[in-house]
This record gives sequence, C-alpha cells and structure tokens, in this order.
Amino acid sequence: MDLLTPKVADIIAHAPSLSGDLTVEDLGLTREDLTLRGALAVGLDFRVVGKTICVTGVLEGTAIRQCVRCLKEFDDPLAFAVHVVYERAAKPPSFPMKPEQTTRKRAAVMVQVHPEEEPDDNLYYYSGDHLELAPMLREQLILASPMHPLCKEDCLGLCAQCGKDLNEGPCHCRGELGESPFLSLWDRQGKARNSANR
Repeated sequence: MDLLTPKVADIIAHAPSLSGDLTVEDLGLTREDLTLRGALAVGLDFRVVGKTICVTGVLEGTAIRQCVRCLKEFDDPLAFAVHVVYERAAKPPSFPMKPEQTTRKRAAVMVQVHPEEEPDDNLYYYSGDHLELAPMLREQLILASPMHPLCKEDCLGLCAQCGKDLNEGPCHCRGELGESPFLSLWDRQGKARNSANR
C-alpha cells in the first residue's frame, strides 16, 4: 500500500499502519515552505469510525531553519504528532441543473456559511478511491514551523550598527552610540550572561 495514496477500500477493510521515509520532493515542499536535512520519517495509523477516516501518526526529521536574530542557518529537530480526520467530499448533483437552479443552490450554500466559525485545521476531505496524504502532511509540517525560529533562546543577534554577530563577542560600536537607550539593555544582557557562566 502506498504511503501517500492509500486505497480507501484497504483502509476500511484492514485499518492499516503505514511507515516510510519521504523527501521534500515527495511532499511537494518548496524551499520557501521548508527545507529538510535528509528524509522525513513518517508513521501513520488509520482507523475508520462510521464514514470518517481517522489518521494519527508521528513525523520525525531535521529541518534547516534561519535564525531571525543572527541570520545563521541551524538544524532544528522535528518530532510531532498528527491527528487528522478525513471525510468524503459532497458529490455534485449528477443531473443537469438550469441556471436559475444553480443560482438558488449557491444562495442556499451562502446562507449556511458562518464567517465567525473558524475552519478546522484537522479536517480534510477526499474524493475517489484513494486518500491524498501529501497535501495534509505538507500543511501539517508548515503549521508546525515556528514563526520566529531562533538558533538558541539567548541568541544576541547582529549589531545594528556594524552587523557583527554578537554571539561571537562584543563589537566596537558600543562606545560610538553615546546615550543610546539600548545601553542599559546591553548592560543587563552582559550581567545576565556573566552570572549564567559562573
């Protein structure tokens, strides 16, 4: 059974467990979405409840991210669980509709939409004889990515004046700043760093 496109009939009959390694190409990820070092290990379990297919599993790998403070790339271990539900998409009507019926149908659908209801990030739809898991896995990986990746929690970033990486040591711009409001902040960071090293 294919990891990314398992047959719905096989899932219903056997409720299988699938595992394997996937690449960024398998998942259709672009460099802007996510960069992985090596393959992504995926393990998925399927369970059928009524007309719903529940998919749970674990994704493990290593993402390459860029620190938002010092701009250096770093390896970020990935390990998170996936809990999603697939429901069959509603079928379009099989008989031809007149234009006024189509308009009425659209109006009825518009009435049922509630803008205050947020879409469920864990609900997906399928049609046909297979589940298409690549879009779901891709989305879950992107949603799990941090908004502000840091190479380390206490990353000092770059000097705003000369651009030196302050993690490698202080720069010589401090004396040129005069009465900068940031001097007291830098003093606090230096004292905190010194007390942590004791």
